[in-house]
Amino acid sequence: MKNIYVGNLVYSATEQEVEELFSQFGAVSSVKLILDRETKRPKGFGFVEMEDEDALKAISTLDNTDFMGRTIRVTEANPRK
Repeated sequence: MKNIYVGNLVYSATEQEVEELFSQFGAVSSVKLILDRETKRPKGFGFVEMEDEDALKAISTLDNTDFMGRTIRVTEANPRK
């Protein structure tokens, strides 16, 4: 299982829309968009969890592509310290 970092998302993007984008590459186990603790508004990035092979395909295909009008960054997430 790989954790994928998705950055530069439009603030209006929903977890459902991000899941639909990634599900073209395989089963998505989870989508977590990060919210600001105080304002509860989206911070414009999140994480998607997928099986390794599907994740690698999604990363190589989606990085630097347009999603809802913004160029998203898609990379393998660094493990939490």
